[in-house]
Amino acid sequence: MKKLLTTGFFALIIGGMTSCSVQKQASASKVELPNKKEVLEVSRRTNQYFMNKWPDTGKDIVGKKVWPSNLWTRAVYYEGLIALYKVDPKKEYYDYAMSWANNHKWDLMRGTYTRNADHQACGQTYIDLYEIDGKKHPERIKNVKASMDSMIATPKVDDWWWIDALQMSMPIFTKLGRITGEQKYFDKNYEMYAYTKYKHGGNGLYNPVDKIWWRDKSFVPPYKEPNGEDCYWSRGNGWVVAALAKTLEDTPKSDPHYQEYLQDYKDLLAALLPIQREDGFWNVSLHDPNNFGGKEMTGTALFVYGMAYGINNGLIDRDTYLPVLVKAWNAIAKDSVQPNGFLGWVQGTGKEPKDGQPLSISKEPDFEDYGLGCLLLAGSEVYKLK
Repeated sequence: MKKLLTTGFFALIIGGMTSCSVQKQASASKVELPNKKEVLEVSRRTNQYFMNKWPDTGKDIVGKKVWPSNLWTRAVYYEGLIALYKVDPKKEYYDYAMSWANNHKWDLMRGTYTRNADHQACGQTYIDLYEIDGKKHPERIKNVKASMDSMIATPKVDDWWWIDALQMSMPIFTKLGRITGEQKYFDKNYEMYAYTKYKHGGNGLYNPVDKIWWRDKSFVPPYKEPNGEDCYWSRGNGWVVAALAKTLEDTPKSDPHYQEYLQDYKDLLAALLPIQREDGFWNVSLHDPNNFGGKEMTGTALFVYGMAYGINNGLIDRDTYLPVLVKAWNAIAKDSVQPNGFLGWVQGTGKEPKDGQPLSISKEPDFEDYGLGCLLLAGSEVYKLK
């Protein structure tokens, strides 16, 4: 954030962080938590809209191409559905997820031995369903385990060349590590994470100065936003937040890399504090509010998820983050969620601020499933707040 610190607007924000934090600590106890019934109602309504629209869980998704329904966008939705199921265990949610997994024979997109994180993402839900049923059905994780084992069997560690991949694949390694008790899953997870963090694009996709991540090497400087700042994509960093939260959930605190994950998670969340919009959302371009600036739901929901998870698990300071996440959640519930359950202000698939633009309250993105997944992840953690 070197240049940001020299500009009047951002210098004022950062310079005022200390006094702002004091004010937050003084007022956090007065923050009104979102009503649990209302959080659940929003989650149910948006999910029902989607289930009604997609009654056939095996139906291909037709757009510019034809995609099988176990692609990453749908996988993220099912991650959110399982999170909702854990706080609202309705049989129809379980049945819907089981139908999806059975339709794809519990296999990964493009086959078992893919190394592509997007194609592996569906494995997270397969593992969750395996655990929900008391580990009675090993066939549910047979293929996803074989895929991860095939990656471990090679020295290759550069597969995660875009930061979205962290959320799609890291939780699979840590879930398998926890379930099997085998350290190899945690070790490979870190080796690949470290390559993304420190080496991709020359010096890694993580900027230790700003504590934020570039989407991929094409956005590493000298690439700049129109205002001269680095390009940090909101949803991309949201994927990192989710990846780290899930990694911390399953990685033993005794693991040699646990503290690094924790510090990266805390640093990224802290970097988000001074750049939240006044209306509660975050812009699609985190350091250039004028480059397709405006409300955007998916990145915001992932940040809410990460912050609420951190508070619920005692990882971050409640007084600092509770007012921020409540403001963001209320903005989503008020401005994104429509009466019929449709989600507005969702940026379509892509990799940078200009993709899927312009956004609106009524525009349907090219894929709407992952946006709902992000909301359900957020809602499940907001619901748990005490």
